[in-house]
Amino acid sequence: MIKKGISRQIVLHYFIVVFLALLLVELVFLFSMRTYYYDSIYNYLNSSTDVPQNYISDQSSPVKYQEIIQRYELGDTVEVQLLDTQGNVLQNSTNFRVDKPIQTGDIPQALAGSTGRWIGKQAGTGENVMAVTRQIQVNGDNYLVRYVTSLERVNQKLLTITMVAVGVGAAVLIIVLVVSLGLANSIVRPLNNIIGVSTLMAKGDFNARIKGNYPHEIGELASTLNYMAEEIIRSNQIKDDFISSISHELRTPLTGIKGWSETLVSGGFDPEETKLGMSIISKETDRLIGLVEEMLDFSKLQQNQMKMVIGEVNLKEVLQETMLNVWAKAEQKKIQLKLEPGARPFIVQADGNRLKQVFLNIVDNAIKFSPEESTIFIMLTEVSPERVRISIQDAGIGISQEHLEKVKDRFFQVNPNRGGTGLGLAITQQIVQLHNGEMYIDSEIEKGTTVMIELPLTKQQEILQLT
Repeated sequence: MIKKGISRQIVLHYFIVVFLALLLVELVFLFSMRTYYYDSIYNYLNSSTDVPQNYISDQSSPVKYQEIIQRYELGDTVEVQLLDTQGNVLQNSTNFRVDKPIQTGDIPQALAGSTGRWIGKQAGTGENVMAVTRQIQVNGDNYLVRYVTSLERVNQKLLTITMVAVGVGAAVLIIVLVVSLGLANSIVRPLNNIIGVSTLMAKGDFNARIKGNYPHEIGELASTLNYMAEEIIRSNQIKDDFISSISHELRTPLTGIKGWSETLVSGGFDPEETKLGMSIISKETDRLIGLVEEMLDFSKLQQNQMKMVIGEVNLKEVLQETMLNVWAKAEQKKIQLKLEPGARPFIVQADGNRLKQVFLNIVDNAIKFSPEESTIFIMLTEVSPERVRISIQDAGIGISQEHLEKVKDRFFQVNPNRGGTGLGLAITQQIVQLHNGEMYIDSEIEKGTTVMIELPLTKQQEILQLT
């Protein structure tokens, strides 16, 4: 007995489908064989009634009836009967007297002008017979010639064919059962392996792997689960690196704040030194606030809880404000910020503060990774009547193709030693997507990086452009 599960379902479905198909084929075959044998007998008996009547003598009735019977005889296996139009037997080849009129279905058919055919049990003997009747005319008188032959031998042969067909069908079903069991095992065995490895993964063992080259969808499932485990390990590693990095990022400003706080509390400093200490404390506090806000933003985005205040935003004005915010930092490295706003204003439906956050993060990264005395270009370009592109291009160290595919992933950092949380570009990407936009990064090592953001223009902007 096959236990419940996918194996039983596969075997059962295959067995039922093949059984029904086989049953239909055998029924059609057996019906065809029966029809063939019965039609062959009918055609033989029917053709025997085509005997010329010109040579029947006009003698007394018994002699004439006997002569007609002799003309139509077919041998010992076929009984020939001569009937009048009322169905009374006038003469037969066996000389067996029949007192009652014959009322089987072949008599009315013959009287109607066609060849009558009837299959049933012979009265008195109970034997299966076929009767074929046809109307003839002898010397102006109408008679019925009726052939009666036994079907017992034919039925016995048909029974033998039926038994052989049933045996062949049973053999086919056994083969199908064996093949379907093998097929079911070939599917269930790798599934059980996958279930076992998945259970280990569910318990936290992500080093477990599904081994073996499985075909088709099962192989794809195994590859997907292995890939999932690798991605979980990578994500856990990135998360661990993030925790280590953020711990370091938080410890550094906290150490500075604590150190200067204790120093200032001890007293004995002139106003200039006190002012310097307070300035460092304020600077490190802002740094801590920035880190915390970045993590809060990421948490809100992950939980779809970030609130957007949508309105009409002039991209040129937002970019100018962004440049003013980072001007001091760019000035320290003697980096020039050049804005190319395009020939006309570009208005988008967006949250101005969030867009400013996006541009600040990208421009700040460009300044951080650009060499001194270089130039950062900020350009507004019309992509189509419905979209605008903001490009921020630097001449910095660039990003390798290997890292370029992962740079927008959360917690990912090309160089963890440079500090940061690895969330900046992940947050930027999600904010852009919330504005129905797209962000692309094109970079080459030692030649610089270009970050492109495409946003949809407002409907009003499209109308103004068309007019």
